[in-house]
Amino acid sequence: MLKSIQIAGALALLGTAPALAQQQPPSCQAPEYSHFDFWVGTWNVVNPQGRAAGHNTIEKVNGCYLSENWTGASGNIGHSYSIYDQTRRVWHQTWVDNSGTLLQIEGELVNGAMVLQGETRGPTGAVTLNRVTWTPFTADSVQQLWETSSDGGSTWAVAFDGRYVRE
Repeated sequence: MLKSIQIAGALALLGTAPALAQQQPPSCQAPEYSHFDFWVGTWNVVNPQGRAAGHNTIEKVNGCYLSENWTGASGNIGHSYSIYDQTRRVWHQTWVDNSGTLLQIEGELVNGAMVLQGETRGPTGAVTLNRVTWTPFTADSVQQLWETSSDGGSTWAVAFDGRYVRE
């Protein structure tokens, strides 16, 4: 009897397998998934004085998220993943680099620019606010401005100002 119940249960599970296999993850078709597409490409990056700051390649993967591969002129190497979180209606980016930096920032498209913000903590626990803004100028030019604040956002200092020029 027990064996019959086990077989019946297994058959019932097998009967639901096709239904489970047909369930798809949420599609990345919402318009918000394309809000950061202006950053996709292969770029030479220069500082405000026109000197080389680095090289960056941003790819859109499966229509869902952006994968960034940065090589700085000073030898810094970093990677990020950016995705629109449809459940919370916010863009999220996680950045890591070869100096041990982890930066997690979130935000949205504001007046045509992507603005993401987040906190980091220093060795003593002091909080630094980070705000990164990507502003498209043309189809072949984007500015990335990274600003930091150690006073809760009253004042901001430029950490990085790069002009992306499409290769």
